[in-house]
Amino acid sequence: MTGFGLASTDHESVKFSVEIKSLNSKFLELGLKIPKAFSDKELYLRNLCNKEIERGKVSIAITVERSEETQKGASINEILLKQYYNQLIELNKSLGANIDNLLPTVLNLPEVITYTEEEASESEWKVLESTFAKALKNFNQFRLDEGAILKADLELRIKNIMGFFAEVAKLAPLRIPNIKNRLTQFLEDTVGKVNYDQNRFEQELIYYIDKLDITEEQTRLKSHCDYFIETLKDKDANGKKLGFISQEIGREINTMGSKANDAQIQQLVVGMKEELEKIKEQLLNVL
Repeated sequence: MTGFGLASTDHESVKFSVEIKSLNSKFLELGLKIPKAFSDKELYLRNLCNKEIERGKVSIAITVERSEETQKGASINEILLKQYYNQLIELNKSLGANIDNLLPTVLNLPEVITYTEEEASESEWKVLESTFAKALKNFNQFRLDEGAILKADLELRIKNIMGFFAEVAKLAPLRIPNIKNRLTQFLEDTVGKVNYDQNRFEQELIYYIDKLDITEEQTRLKSHCDYFIETLKDKDANGKKLGFISQEIGREINTMGSKANDAQIQQLVVGMKEELEKIKEQLLNVL
């Protein structure tokens, strides 16, 4: 899920900063940018992230800003520079090329300029570790705040589905008399009232109405919605579980719509589907 955490610490003319950002992802994808001086700590930091961050495409940037007094210097290999420079002059003369401004080119050649390797002290590592922990805490708090907003939205969507469900429950019992009257009127208009077997018609009608019964779907839908809310209140990370429950909710809604044989109920089913799609989109942000 999305998240952001930032922390910085000043220590002996050195500023340590840690920035953590994440986007939605089904799995943990961790990108860690760390200064070379602390490269031996990368595995430790990755393991820490694996424990604290369950899902998301996470980008972590660690920067160390040193004051001019504490910056490590660079040195120029004069002997190598002169060798490169003289060789290039001779080469350019033989080719008839311009020999002006060769120095910038020579300075970019391998090993002409070397930088002193930074070495991090144990005290600096302790400061960086503490800063990393603060950034991670801020990152998780950001996610918790986002989670509270998501929870409220998901509860609202389920409430809306149950509102449509309540309307369906009112309309469902009215379908049977309407279907019976419609079929009876059709037979009377087509073959005449005395030209069909009333008992056989009643038998066929019972079979037909049984196929259109949505009582089981209504019961299961309410059960799934109640279970969704119950799971949503759990403190554990249940994003995948909520996804599975939403699939079951969708299955009951689809079956109800296909068996309804009623325009008003099907309109309510469309409303349920719209709310369910919003739930599925939001679940991509839930751990």
